[in-house]
Amino acid sequence: MLVLAALDAGDAGLSNRIWWGVFIVMAIAVLVFGALFAKFFRLWLQAKLSRAEVKFSELIGMWLRKVDSRIIVLSKITAIQAGIDLSTQELESHYLAGGHVPNVTRALIAATRANIDLSWKTATAIDLAGRDILEAVQTSVNPKVIDCPDPEKGRSTVDAVAQDGIQVKAKARVTVRANIGRLIGGATQETIIARVGEGIVTTIGSAKSYKTVLENPDQISKSVLAKGLDAGTAFEILSIDIADVDVGDNIGAQLQAKQAEADMRRAKAEAEKRRAMAVAREQEMRALVVENEAKVPLALADAFRKGNLGVMDYYRMQNIQADTSMRDTIAKPKKKD
Repeated sequence: MLVLAALDAGDAGLSNRIWWGVFIVMAIAVLVFGALFAKFFRLWLQAKLSRAEVKFSELIGMWLRKVDSRIIVLSKITAIQAGIDLSTQELESHYLAGGHVPNVTRALIAATRANIDLSWKTATAIDLAGRDILEAVQTSVNPKVIDCPDPEKGRSTVDAVAQDGIQVKAKARVTVRANIGRLIGGATQETIIARVGEGIVTTIGSAKSYKTVLENPDQISKSVLAKGLDAGTAFEILSIDIADVDVGDNIGAQLQAKQAEADMRRAKAEAEKRRAMAVAREQEMRALVVENEAKVPLALADAFRKGNLGVMDYYRMQNIQADTSMRDTIAKPKKKD
């Protein structure tokens, strides 16, 4: 009997502990639910009143996936109020991909207001490609002006030389509009600036005189615009206006002067080369004379030995040489002191 009573008492204690455990778990669950309810109730109510259906389970899922639920809910409310139907899953997916959800949402609203064909898929692709989709839509609605050349690069004019050798300095302003369809993979405005600069240089270089460029600066813009420079870029060129045209240096004259200087240096080098060769030749001849003069005594000695030259003949030759030297001395002018 005592054993049965002990078993009954043990079962009652175990049952009490189970009930206390269940109570604690339920209390914790209620506290967690209450905390989550307090955390997301305001966002849920805001979405509910704005007709943007966002479920509590979706808010909790965002919290577990470390998604900023406030950004998602506010972006969806903004889109719904503008008449654009976007699902919570689409917004959350773009957020997890590293996109800028509010920026894309505002871009879609701006495109809808301006009757620009822009889908959510295209907008998110442009945003993930690193382009500012909102700025692109704004540029498509309100074209912007690009200076050519870019003053931030350190140059204020595009310099080119006409066929008469006169330098012409030009400054252009290019009005462009964003091409939404070519934003993905399209070249940036740096390419536009480079192409316009190249076109200006080509047009000025093909002019026969700088006066032609100064008289008709619009010919530059017409020629450059006709080249279709916006091909393959993310922009559409609306106009190219020549803001300023100035006359620079006489590059042709400078080149001619440098060429003349180079020719003079080359001529001096050739003359110096010829002078050095003449000096070397003179020294060579003098060496031959000295060598031959050194052979004279040997020849005289050989002549004496063979009997071809007598003593009196030798003295007569010496007298003739002395007389010739005297005459040369008398004939030379006197040196001034």
